[in-house]
Amino acid sequence: MGTQNDAMEQGGDLAQCCTRQRGNATKYVLLALLAVAFLATGGIFVRQSGLAPINTGFYRMLFSIPLLWPLAYGRLHRLSAKQVALLFVAGLFLAGDVALWNTSFGYTTVANANLLTNLTPFTVIPVAYFLFHERLPRLFLPGAAVTLAGVILLVGGKASPVPGNYYGDFLALAAAFFYAGFLLIAYRLRDSIESSVIMFVSAFGGLVGLFAASLAVEGLQVPQGWNDLWPILALTLCVQVVGHNLLTHCQGKLSVNLSSVICLSQPAIAAVYSWAVFSEQLSGLEILGIVVVIAGVYIVKRQYSAKAEEDTDAVAGGHCGRRGWLRNFAARLRPQVRNGRSSAAATVEE
Repeated sequence: MGTQNDAMEQGGDLAQCCTRQRGNATKYVLLALLAVAFLATGGIFVRQSGLAPINTGFYRMLFSIPLLWPLAYGRLHRLSAKQVALLFVAGLFLAGDVALWNTSFGYTTVANANLLTNLTPFTVIPVAYFLFHERLPRLFLPGAAVTLAGVILLVGGKASPVPGNYYGDFLALAAAFFYAGFLLIAYRLRDSIESSVIMFVSAFGGLVGLFAASLAVEGLQVPQGWNDLWPILALTLCVQVVGHNLLTHCQGKLSVNLSSVICLSQPAIAAVYSWAVFSEQLSGLEILGIVVVIAGVYIVKRQYSAKAEEDTDAVAGGHCGRRGWLRNFAARLRPQVRNGRSSAAATVEE
């Protein structure tokens, strides 16, 4: 019995290594859409804030620290001095992203700011190719070209273009490069550090960067009452706490293709928000640009998902190849056994 149980346990381990535990259940799709909807509220609360945009980002970072503390507490002692330094630099990149992104909402639409800032894959992927030697999939360049065409349509298709719109689009696009720097550092550290610890420690770097930026550009401001506080508190809660944490949870339950498509719905949700709250009108060309950008990013994401599945299958094949050989051998053996049994039965009848 002990040998049989051991064999069954080994078989279970093999089965687990050969299958991917992602069910893509409908409830997680709905939860991921809810997370993206929370993230898309960022532009609304920045515009509602009575403080200047960089100051708003400073207080958002400040208020996030006590909220993230319970999640990171007990794990901070594992960090080395080098990791703390890298996380501080990551926070400085995040500060640049928040400062530019928040400022862009005063010049361009909420939809444009959300879309252009989320073009980070086209910075992260080429940099990762040179720094980490990660190969580009074969349809990366066509996907990038489609996305660039969508950006041109989006920027050039405004219903009533003014120079300030293009300035806001430029700020949002520049924010994507700073956000990519944060993602690249977090990417290197995520294997050994929990995400809550990354967000907590990097918040201190973001706090220093946003303090310096607000002091230099706007002058440091202090919230004077509830009308100044509630948009910042809502921004901190919706974007930092609920949105990012819920989306991270759902990414462990959904396939890469599906979660990527869901994340790309953020500009569309932001456009609905801006239409409902700020009466921002999108032209047909802008809507087409959003669709084309989503299509281009999806082409690239799909290639990386396919590559990840091939790599997983290759690794699984190394561990489970023997089991696959046994299955193939058994499959070939069954017809012969059945034929032998039929022949034996016929002989007995005779």
